[in-house]
Amino acid sequence: MIHLNWENRKTIKQLKCVHADAKKFVVNNKLTPGKIYDVKNETDEFYFIIDNSNRIGGFRKEYFEEVK
Repeated sequence: MIHLNWENRKTIKQLKCVHADAKKFVVNNKLTPGKIYDVKNETDEFYFIIDNSNRIGGFRKEYFEEVK
């Protein structure tokens, strides 16, 4: 059950939020455009990051760009 210890896992990479304009869901209170987030897990469609509430959240990849 990997989701039970995601917050304590090693950071995979860092992402910068490019926008928080969701068509279907409210994400603007969990993501801040321009802020750097640590990725704890990744799937084909989603990044699992520690969001503004300091908890793990799954967000579509379209909201981010990779930090080099």
